[in-house]
Amino acid sequence: QVRLAESGGGSVHTGESLRLACRASGIRWDSIYFMGWYRLYPDNQRDLVATISSGGNQNYEDAVKGRFTLASDDDRNIFYLQMNSLKPEDTAVYYCFVRSQENGEVWGQGTQVTVSS
Repeated sequence: QVRLAESGGGSVHTGESLRLACRASGIRWDSIYFMGWYRLYPDNQRDLVATISSGGNQNYEDAVKGRFTLASDDDRNIFYLQMNSLKPEDTAVYYCFVRSQENGEVWGQGTQVTVSS
């Protein structure tokens, strides 16, 4: 069974950092061609925050450029979203996802990030 498990969310203050992790199980890591993070705001608006392709190309939403960074640990089937200089407008539920040849698009269960001023 394919499963993505997020961790690392929490409540912080403006300017602080968090690192989200997404552990993939039941999926061949080398079959993934695209992975990243969405966030869902309290008003149900959804943004694509950051993505990384199997070739290593990374893309970031303008609002997070220079503050958020993707990284992956291929040996452990985990990828991360390092979030620095957090702002209240970053408050959202963050979902990791992967797209693979074998499983299509799979999402995690989401992790809450709350940033207070």
